[in-house]
Amino acid sequence: MNKRKEFFEKLSETSVKLLAGVSVIIIAFVFIFIFIQAWPVISASGIKLFTTNTFDTQISDAFYETTDYEFVEFGLLGLILGTLVTTGFALIIASVVGVGSAVFISEMAPAPVTTTLKAIVRLLASIPSVVFGLIGIIAVVPFIEDHFVTTELQLEYLDQFQITGLCLLAAVVVLTFMIVPTVIAMSVDAIDTVPNHLKEVGYAFGMSHFRVIWKIILPSSRSGIIASITLAAGRGIGEAIAVSMVCGGLGIIPDFVKGYIAFLAPVLPLASAIVNKSEAMSSLSVKSALFTCAVILLLFGTIMSISARFIEKRMLKASGNAV
Repeated sequence: MNKRKEFFEKLSETSVKLLAGVSVIIIAFVFIFIFIQAWPVISASGIKLFTTNTFDTQISDAFYETTDYEFVEFGLLGLILGTLVTTGFALIIASVVGVGSAVFISEMAPAPVTTTLKAIVRLLASIPSVVFGLIGIIAVVPFIEDHFVTTELQLEYLDQFQITGLCLLAAVVVLTFMIVPTVIAMSVDAIDTVPNHLKEVGYAFGMSHFRVIWKIILPSSRSGIIASITLAAGRGIGEAIAVSMVCGGLGIIPDFVKGYIAFLAPVLPLASAIVNKSEAMSSLSVKSALFTCAVILLLFGTIMSISARFIEKRMLKASGNAV
């Protein structure tokens, strides 16, 4: 009986190792395949890939290129900055609202309300992104057009870009609504794991409820909160469908020197560019350019993952816990 049990334990261990190895190979293959497809544009563009903003005109030239001319030089600065700005603003709002909502749900709301809100948040987190895009087109875009866009503004910036409700602000709003349920759901789970005896110690020392939350609950659950924000950032950077429906579709560099007009300018994040320009992939140059966008998105994801792990280690070290 012991031999049979030992055999199944070894079989399970071997199966897990085998599946893990296969997963690593598949991931490596995906990275290599994408990089090979993107190499023509990467090698031809060089540093200009990150320092110039000529994607909109180059994608058109590449699509209509002749068979004897290979147009492979691209500048993706506008797309990169559009991705960072859109995700950055959405993440800041989602982090503040998400963590605050998680604290309310876990520590302040009555039990029946807590149960209901948890179910609603998880339901929102599972809604397909295209639904948020449709809501953005129906509600967010018309609201921006009615309250922020004027004929005078449109005429003033007509030589630079067309001001409509399809803009950076719409993309930020839609993306915020998309990622905030993820932050709330995971932060609630992190806060719920804080042991009760830690809270009781705070109350025993005469700390108020708010101070217990600020000094004990949030520090104790910060690893889970950071994980929720990191996951939300990854979803935000990689989101394509919903953002592409409301962003305006032009790779313009956001110029905040102009004030709030920058939020009314159209943008084109990397993931949205892949969706919007996919119909032009019959051109080898366009195909390589879109795979280059995918390479940069993978690099962003890798950097975020490493940074999150580094921050977590520093926090554990600062709190005196073993890493």
